[in-house]
Amino acid sequence: MPSGVNTHPPLGPDHQIAAPVPSRRRKLVWIVVWSLLLLLLALAILLFLRHQEAAKKAAALAASKPPPGIAVTSATATKGSIGIYLDSIGTVTPVYTDSISSQVSGLVVAVHYTEGEILNKGDPLVDIDPRPYRATLLQAQGALERDQNILAQARMDLERYRAAWARNAIAKQILDDQEKLVLQDEGTVKNDQGTVQYDQIQVDFCNITAPIAGRVGLRLVDPGNVVQSDATTTLAVITQLQPITVIFTIPEDSLGQVESRLNKKAKLPVDAFDRAGKTKIASGLLLTLDNQIDTTTGTVKGRALFANKNDALFPNQFVNTRLLVNTLQGVTLVPSSAIQQNGQASFVYVIQNNIAHMRGITQGVTNGGVTQVTGIGPGDIVADSSFDKLQDNAKVVVSNPPASNPPVPAATSGKKAK
Repeated sequence: MPSGVNTHPPLGPDHQIAAPVPSRRRKLVWIVVWSLLLLLLALAILLFLRHQEAAKKAAALAASKPPPGIAVTSATATKGSIGIYLDSIGTVTPVYTDSISSQVSGLVVAVHYTEGEILNKGDPLVDIDPRPYRATLLQAQGALERDQNILAQARMDLERYRAAWARNAIAKQILDDQEKLVLQDEGTVKNDQGTVQYDQIQVDFCNITAPIAGRVGLRLVDPGNVVQSDATTTLAVITQLQPITVIFTIPEDSLGQVESRLNKKAKLPVDAFDRAGKTKIASGLLLTLDNQIDTTTGTVKGRALFANKNDALFPNQFVNTRLLVNTLQGVTLVPSSAIQQNGQASFVYVIQNNIAHMRGITQGVTNGGVTQVTGIGPGDIVADSSFDKLQDNAKVVVSNPPASNPPVPAATSGKKAK
């Protein structure tokens, strides 16, 4: 059979091949998918447009509202009293400090004091063997008695010679010689009396007592030690604690105002604080000032007297002192934190009708967070925070509205502002 010739019989009408069905389904799926994508895109665009419209409305609403203002805390200027203080460093100095030494040489036979004991004036301290000095005293007393009797005999003879001279029984020379002999014996008796007194003092020196009231230090001698009268050996040290003083310095520039107050017989209080300057130890009064200025420091020394009833001040202790020179009455006071600086100028923000107004002031005395100022009056409300945001005529919101009638503080104390 020749190649290329179809040997199969032709198919009839009932045996023709139909069109493929999967291609139609694929088209239908693609149509559905694209429809969903278009629907989602339209929905996203609609949501975006609505969000934009809502943002525009919110911005417009926010723009239509006035700004809320700067939140600040406030304080009220008050009328009160404040003191002018001078601060300095002082040293606790006893009124009396006695280093006891022996006036006689000898053996220590007793030590009566206890270390750290509080003594009264006249309390026994140390006893030195008095026997050699009592023996010397006894000799002097014997010589005195002998010479007193010699004087008495000379006086009797003088009376006899005077009676004999009245009867012309003796020569005038004998009477004159007897008168001079009586005078010589009187001188001898006085010399003996002085010797007896001296020896008695030496005996008294053997019993050493406290010359002042105060606290005795550590024991420096023991029984059995031999001491000399050359004052090289200290037997005890007594320091008066009540009252006690503090010596401190005052700048010469402030000397005038202190002296003017002292000349008016004013009693200037002085407070002593601890080394940190936070805890007050005791209170006293200025006693006096030194009579010259120290040219090396430009200061003058002052001495303050403290009762020291509780022994809070200890000799040679370093303290911080505060001398109250004067008290300013009826001045305007504001918190120091409300005062701002612009170069050399000071100012505060005065709040009126929720508007902050910059107001220039002059600072005076300050202490404990309170400053005396001029330029504003009592009752003015000043800003006390948010200074990094505040400007003149800025709108503010006060977070702590002050009372309608702010209380007037009690008198405060402070030091001169530099």
